[in-house]
Amino acid sequence: MQIRVAEHREDITNCFPLMNELRPHLTLDTFLTRIERLRNAGYQLIYLDDSGIKALAGIRIGEWLHTGKYLEIEELVTTEGNRSQGYGGYLFDWIKNYATEMNCNQVRLVSGVKRVDAHRFYENKGMTFEARYFSLTL
Repeated sequence: MQIRVAEHREDITNCFPLMNELRPHLTLDTFLTRIERLRNAGYQLIYLDDSGIKALAGIRIGEWLHTGKYLEIEELVTTEGNRSQGYGGYLFDWIKNYATEMNCNQVRLVSGVKRVDAHRFYENKGMTFEARYFSLTL
């Protein structure tokens, strides 16, 4: 198993089928365009390769006045047929170690209220529910 950063268009394109499991509303063209724009803002698309892409995550480092530097997990998904086999946990642990190496104080993420299985996974990884996320669609 290896963790890789999707830096080239081919790598990013190869990540699309798995990302599409989590974000089914995206087309390949939209995905490629957004990833390019997000990368310019510090986003990294990382994936776990074990004879194919088994899990991936979108991460970005930011900073807040009240908590300091943090790593935000914007997406984290494991292929449906490979869930509960340790791939997501391995990738999450890599992200946590990377955040430590980058001198972050926290790993943060936002998860939809209906994703109960994901919430259980995050809590089992030591994360705590500490805020409510609000949005306003414009």
